Amino acid sequence: MKAKLATFVVMLGFWVVLSGMFDAFHLSLGVISCLLVANFSHNLVFYHGSPATWFKGVVGVAAYLPWLFYQIILANLEVAWVVLHPRMLSKIDPHLIRFNTSLKAPISRVTFAQSITLTPGTITVNVDEDEFLVYALTRNAGEALPGEMEKRIARAMEGSA
Repeated sequence: MKAKLATFVVMLGFWVVLSGMFDAFHLSLGVISCLLVANFSHNLVFYHGSPATWFKGVVGVAAYLPWLFYQIILANLEVAWVVLHPRMLSKIDPHLIRFNTSLKAPISRVTFAQSITLTPGTITVNVDEDEFLVYALTRNAGEALPGEMEKRIARAMEGSA
């Protein structure tokens, strides 16, 4: 119950700050929306494991995020180079890549799928258990999968190398 209440308070706080709507109609819609979100997602927001596991996960994610941001910048530059190249159509080589992941935890797979989609030039099309289907704009973007990103997520979120 505490997790639901805390989730509701956090969500409502964000909603009020981001919406800027303070009339009765909008506030009531915000309260209703936040109640629904809190009811369905309180387990996602607050961790229920041991403090040591939680701390290890936070440190792992904190170490992973700078690397992900760097990869996003590199992919942005590559996509910009392809788009601005005089022979753009010869540089674009769209294809679908199907591969299996070794990630076991659902949150690790979701993080992997979202990290792929956040990286320009690639989009996670489908995830079915341990099989990923990814669209890649260029051959170079597709060759890196699953690769280093999967290893870093495994190290950060599952404690394996």
